[in-house]
Amino acid sequence: MTKAELIKNLGTVAKSGTTAFLEAMGQGENMSLIGQFGVGFYSAYLVANKVVVTSKSNDDEQHVWTSTADSKFFVVKDPRGDTLGRGTRVTLHLKDDAAEYIEQDKIKNLIKKYSEFINYPIKVYTSKDVKEQVPIDTPEPKKMKVTRYDDDGNEIVEEEKVKDELEITDEGENVEKTDDTKAPEMKTITKQVWDWELINEIKAIWMRDPAEITTEEYNGFYKTITKDAEDPLAFTHFSAEGEIDFKAILYIPGSAPFDLFENYY
Repeated sequence: MTKAELIKNLGTVAKSGTTAFLEAMGQGENMSLIGQFGVGFYSAYLVANKVVVTSKSNDDEQHVWTSTADSKFFVVKDPRGDTLGRGTRVTLHLKDDAAEYIEQDKIKNLIKKYSEFINYPIKVYTSKDVKEQVPIDTPEPKKMKVTRYDDDGNEIVEEEKVKDELEITDEGENVEKTDDTKAPEMKTITKQVWDWELINEIKAIWMRDPAEITTEEYNGFYKTITKDAEDPLAFTHFSAEGEIDFKAILYIPGSAPFDLFENYY
């Protein structure tokens, strides 16, 4: 977003917030006002003391929007320059009692629960332990000085040889050994590796063309939303048009729940 768009799109959060939203609802306005007044974005302050939005548009320099939900916000040119290239980063400064939201499992579960079928990929920067084989560190081999003489007793060469590569003959001469080099000993270490992990792998298949969806995809989607181990008995994928247009998939389970006639609620 440009500076003007940051003020226009996020300024309503600080200026209007939920108060104006509730007032508008009281006047009989429809639910589309949720997007207009930024109530979804404003919910970040349920867990954060401060929210910082850094954004870079192709049509403007990089700017930073900051607010602590006290009816004030600030938009400044980013002193760090263009660090994003293009796009937006939202940073939440969490409250002391909201530390659980920095845990990987908590974040993953929230995404799976509320954003599983969003078409845009949602990735979490996660760590995992990876085992790998590495050579065991061995000390440098000891070296010894070797001096050779000709038949007349004159010194002809002086060099260093690795001790393990030499052997002494019966005549007292130093001779290089020809043993094959041994493979280095290995050990297993555990390394922490960080990478982006795609969380919302299941897509909203009801929005796709039925001709492009396989039976396996339909069955897999059914098992995901129902936690049923069996395939459905039947399913139908259809669209409805009228006062309200929608697309839907209707499934019939392979077997009835055991408490079908007990849990009427």
